[in-house]
Amino acid sequence: MTVTKNIAATKNITATKKKRARYLELADELRAAVLRGDFSGSKTFPTESVLCKNYGVSRFTVREALRTLTQEGLIKRRRGSGTMVQPASARAGTLHQPLSNVGEILQYATGTTISFDKLGPQEVSPDIAEKTGMSPTGEWYVFRGARRAESRRRPIALTYAWVHPDLAEAVSRFEDGSPTLFGQIEQFTGRTVNRVTQDIQAVKATEEVAETLGLETDNPVLLILRCYFDKNDQLFEISASYHPGDRFTYSMHIEVD
Repeated sequence: MTVTKNIAATKNITATKKKRARYLELADELRAAVLRGDFSGSKTFPTESVLCKNYGVSRFTVREALRTLTQEGLIKRRRGSGTMVQPASARAGTLHQPLSNVGEILQYATGTTISFDKLGPQEVSPDIAEKTGMSPTGEWYVFRGARRAESRRRPIALTYAWVHPDLAEAVSRFEDGSPTLFGQIEQFTGRTVNRVTQDIQAVKATEEVAETLGLETDNPVLLILRCYFDKNDQLFEISASYHPGDRFTYSMHIEVD
C-alpha cells in the first residue's frame, strides 16, 4: 500500500475574498523575470532600493519577496555582495515546496507510527545544513526513527530530526510514540509553528539508510527536508526523511480557475 499525501489547493473567487499579500505578488513578478532570463549575463539583480522604487513598495515587502525566492532556490543573497541569480544547474535537482498549512504534515503522519531514538547533542550534519541554506550553530538534539505504515512489513521512511539547543527542557519531556516532534514542542513550550519549508530531492541511499529500509547502498531514495520556524521566524527543528520510491507517493492536486 502506497502512502499518498494529497494537497488540495482551491481558490474561491468571491467579492469578499482578501487581496493577496503584496510580497507574494512581487515574488511572482520577480520569479517570472528570473525564469525568463531577465537577469542573466551582464544584467545584475536589482538592489532592494531599486526594487522599492520600481515597484512602489516598502523595503519590508521587498525583503519578504526575496526571502521567498531564496527559499525556492532561485536566488542567493550574501551580505556585502548583493543578490545573485542561481544558475539552472544549481537549482534543477531540488523542488522547493513551501507548505500551505501544518495540517498537511499531520495528514502525512496519519496511519503511520514512528518511534524515535535520542542520539544526543550533535552539530547538524554539514550536508543537511547546506541543504537548508542556513547555518545552524551549536549542538542540536538529534533523533532517529523509522516510520511504518499499517500492514507494511518494511519501514516507509527513515527520519532524522534536529531540535534547537534552547529546547532542552522540552526534549527531556518528549514521549515515545508521538506522531511528530514539533507537536510535542508546541505542547511543552507553547512555541507554535508559524512557517514550514519543504525541499524534495532524489539522493543516493547511504549505508545506514539502505540497511534500515532494506535497500542496496546507492539505491535512489526521496529525501524530504523540512525546516520549522516559530512566530519570530526562528528555526527550531529540522527533519530529514528518506523514502524508498516504491513506498511513498507525494502528490499535489491543484484546481485552476
